[in-house]
Amino acid sequence: MDNEDQEKRTAQRKPFWRNQWFYMGFGFLIIAAVVLGMGIGLRNYQNSDASSASSSSGSGSSGSSTTSSASSPTATLSDDWRLDTSTAYAVSTDWDSSEEPKTREFNLTISEVVGWPDGYNRTLTVINGQFPGPLIEVNAGDRLIVNVKNEGENATTMHFHGLFQNGTNFMDGVHGITQCPIPAGSSFTYNFTIADDQYGTYWYHSHYGTQYADGVYGPLVIHSPLEDDMIGDLYDYDQVVLIQDWYHGIASGYLEAYLASNNENTEPTPDSGLINGANYFNCSLTPDDTCYQSEAKREVFNFERDVTYRLRVINVGSFAEIDFSVDSHELTLVEADGTTISPSAYHKVRISVAQRYSLLMTTNVTDTKSTNETFWMRAELNRFCFSESNPILDVGVRAAVKYTDESDSEARVRFQGKSAVISTATDSWDDRDANIRCLDLDNSLIEPYETLEVPNATHFYRVDSSFQIGAYQLDLAYINGTSWKPASVPTLYSAWEQLNPSTSSSVTDSNSSTLLTTEGALPLGVYAGNKQQYVVNVPDYAVVDLLINNLDDGAHPFHLHGYKFWVMEAGRGNFKYTNYGNWSSDTPVKRDTLSVQAYGWAIVRFVADNPGLWAFHCHISWHLEAGLMMQFQTMASQIGSLDPPQAWQDLCSA
Repeated sequence: MDNEDQEKRTAQRKPFWRNQWFYMGFGFLIIAAVVLGMGIGLRNYQNSDASSASSSSGSGSSGSSTTSSASSPTATLSDDWRLDTSTAYAVSTDWDSSEEPKTREFNLTISEVVGWPDGYNRTLTVINGQFPGPLIEVNAGDRLIVNVKNEGENATTMHFHGLFQNGTNFMDGVHGITQCPIPAGSSFTYNFTIADDQYGTYWYHSHYGTQYADGVYGPLVIHSPLEDDMIGDLYDYDQVVLIQDWYHGIASGYLEAYLASNNENTEPTPDSGLINGANYFNCSLTPDDTCYQSEAKREVFNFERDVTYRLRVINVGSFAEIDFSVDSHELTLVEADGTTISPSAYHKVRISVAQRYSLLMTTNVTDTKSTNETFWMRAELNRFCFSESNPILDVGVRAAVKYTDESDSEARVRFQGKSAVISTATDSWDDRDANIRCLDLDNSLIEPYETLEVPNATHFYRVDSSFQIGAYQLDLAYINGTSWKPASVPTLYSAWEQLNPSTSSSVTDSNSSTLLTTEGALPLGVYAGNKQQYVVNVPDYAVVDLLINNLDDGAHPFHLHGYKFWVMEAGRGNFKYTNYGNWSSDTPVKRDTLSVQAYGWAIVRFVADNPGLWAFHCHISWHLEAGLMMQFQTMASQIGSLDPPQAWQDLCSA
């Protein structure tokens, strides 16, 4: 499919006639810029609507000619806010995964800084004064203490994405469900134990509004001898790679416009993308005078020759599906969302928001076009998923992989600078079908390294996700007719009060019997009268088959907190109940985030053995805040026995 056909299909999904005058005007500005001599940068780094093909084919312009004095800072700017990911994201090679469990403590301070990840100057909400956030490394079985100090302007929380939190549901970090937020000027300590059987690639992020889209996130790696025994001998070095879409404004501003009346689900289209917090944006595409062309930088991976790297790739974005690849290098998939996978080869891997994949890459490629052995790493945003075009967006986000002769580990990770001047002309893998539709990686084609028995289902629930236009022409997201909003009293707090023997007698209008005995959907309002909480009460140890029906014209990456689920089956159109149980794979993969395609469905299975209230939601920031979230209450009989710290209770009176 060529670019013109792709643009037509994108336009058919959702019309953008309301913005046609804006785009026409913007087009005239670009033409004027070319006439005035600013067009060199535009030709080298065109926007997605004009040059997705050149971005995909990897013609590989250097970027040095795009610098414009009009958009460069008048003085040298400090980039102390930029995390040195060349060292900070190189996972420890001498880590002892067999060490006895210990307590590991980390301090995370939230604040605002001014930075320019891709050259465009904006306010960032960051951790420890830097962007992106630091790597947390632990062992399975360790006790993890994370002290969060909020020196930012807004409230915050911290969620450790994918961690089971068995027995510590109150540490799951979800505003309005498992905790009240941490106010500005306050602190809170997350204290929990990593499960013995949990390992692999995870991440942490704010779960307060759209805050993580502004920079509150970082990678989390769990080591284990169990994983080492399976794939530890397959690679020499270990590297975190964060990929994402990126916006040039504060996320809450986009959200306000997105949720405005008479605006039918037109999600804000990204302005750029980042790899490990960096990219090269062409400042001539924007009239703003706060875009610093000389400060736009790409990530450079200095990799030793003839060794194998484990790339832990995490999509920490807000909206876009991303096709990840490295020119000329075949990638071997060995992990998906913390589940070890039987090695399978790919050229490009589709990664939805919040998903994680470990990909092995061997640095033994000879490419006649790469005279200095430098190759493009690509994180191509799938623009078919966007409801509207953005004329300044180049979907071909890139970093550089450069072979080095240095063999010792210290030299391998030495920071050599991020540069916009990358001399390479390597070609992208020509997998042109990768961008045709918003589809997840086919989970039926990947198999877990270990074949575990999948228990038979005992319960079946169906949830329908949709967008509906309601009063005042507001377009909101719904699951089974309920649009979620954060409760002022978190649902877990309300349930814990009503089910805890020491507090239930003081709770007015106690609903403890309802919470304990009602199977399936609980009455709206049972949690402190809040009617925006759709909660399914699941019997203890039930084996649940969950049918997710996506009635929307866009794909949704759904994430289940507190659990991993087996991906039993997925398809497009209406699910045929006569086919229930006829699974295409005898060894379904187990993961925690799954993208359900437009007008499609998926069936996932999990065992309800973790007490608490667990969020189930779309991980697209805009959809979550529009209401696309529900909860599963599991092992309700044990919720009253949870032992949250007093500081957790105090947050709700702060």
